[in-house]
Amino acid sequence: MKKGQIVEGIIQRVDFPNKGIVETEEGVCIVKNALPGQKVRCAINKVRKGKAEGRLLDVLEPSSAECGSPCPHFGICGGCTYLSLPYEEQLRIKEGQVKKLLDSVLVHQQEVWQFEGIKPSPVCFGYRNKMEFSFGDEIKDGPLALGMHKRGSFYDIVSVTDCQIVDDDYRSILRCIRDYFTSLQEQGMDIRFYHRLRHTGYLRHLLVRKAAKTGEILIALVTTTQTAGWAETERTEPDKVCAKEDMIINGMVKKLLALPLSGRIVGILHTRNDAVADVVRSDETRILYGQDFFYEELLGLKFKISQFSFFQTNSLGAEVLYETAREYIADYICSETDKIVYDLYSGTGTIAQLMAPVAKKVIGVEIVEEAVEAARKNAELNSLHNCEFIAGDVLKVLDGIEEKPDFIILDPPRDGIHPKALDKIIRYGVEHILYISCKPTSLARDLDVFLARGYEVKRAVAVDQFPWTANVETVVLLQRRGADPVH
Repeated sequence: MKKGQIVEGIIQRVDFPNKGIVETEEGVCIVKNALPGQKVRCAINKVRKGKAEGRLLDVLEPSSAECGSPCPHFGICGGCTYLSLPYEEQLRIKEGQVKKLLDSVLVHQQEVWQFEGIKPSPVCFGYRNKMEFSFGDEIKDGPLALGMHKRGSFYDIVSVTDCQIVDDDYRSILRCIRDYFTSLQEQGMDIRFYHRLRHTGYLRHLLVRKAAKTGEILIALVTTTQTAGWAETERTEPDKVCAKEDMIINGMVKKLLALPLSGRIVGILHTRNDAVADVVRSDETRILYGQDFFYEELLGLKFKISQFSFFQTNSLGAEVLYETAREYIADYICSETDKIVYDLYSGTGTIAQLMAPVAKKVIGVEIVEEAVEAARKNAELNSLHNCEFIAGDVLKVLDGIEEKPDFIILDPPRDGIHPKALDKIIRYGVEHILYISCKPTSLARDLDVFLARGYEVKRAVAVDQFPWTANVETVVLLQRRGADPVH
């Protein structure tokens, strides 16, 4: 196959993440955004070391497993991958992907290990508790759009007014904000979205978070400070908003508070962000209504969550994930054994607090200072006094902790564990390690090191935290060779 060539073939399988394997008369190539069993046409855009990669052009014949999508945006929006398949078929695909990656690493492990398949999400639709919508246009110079990036595009935005992975409250809030600013434009006000190439414009993102258990909703409008051309510059102090901008923002708040929602808005924020990068961050945030946080509950514990706090995006699915973690750990730590537990890459301390009742002490390490502060407050909120949270890079912080661990829990970011940090973790020589991964390819790479350094996998299970997307969580229990199976 050559670059630029157009080929046709059948998708034999989809490897993680979202890599469709196409068999054609000319050979095998990888194409994204396709489903097993589909006949596709694709354009070869890369050939390297005998491996070809292609761009999907058309689905010539659907898969026999497809049953139609409940979302009108599917295939246009870049969010979901498996929405046209039955949920059971999606689970089968993800289970196979994880098992294949684990088998590739554990093929030489002498001890028998147990793969426990995949655990489904308790809810398939309307499960997300956080969405970051972007302002833009769906076509060049088209009407204002607010939603998700168009599949395969950095610039085009699809107004996902009927998105199925969020509930009606999200859809109502999205429509309200889009219609409000569209009406202002129709009145002649030159309020534009932030153009990602020219770095000009005002409207950037809309962040919506809603707790599954409490129903509390936090909303943040993210803009630049570029009001020139449509707002008066009545700035007597640098931190004061101009009069017209204030009027417009307050009008938005009134519209939001008038919405008939099933949940309850507890906070509306205005966040300014002048960074060039297309990320949701804050240079300055002010509270327009209520407060800058909301509460969620997981497995009997209460968590205070702010605008940028890390928290699992599927609250009910997170309970399945963390119940699985507790079950995997139950035989190895209990209150009578006075275990010191390290929770590395601890985020807002969710796992640490769930493990605290069965440990002497849990020490969490997290590089994001805001998350560490939230973890401390949440531990206090839940009256857990045996949790310590340290802000810093795991690689650097480990050297300064005097108390050595009896058990280590790992929940790293998608790229996995830094090799030098992994070396320090292994050097502790603890008998058991629990590894929670949101990217099985990174997990497989790190497991290869663990196996080479004296550990073996005892149990593993996939957990579907992200229905209809290509992502999946995996929980793995590791045991040091020669260690007693249970204490």
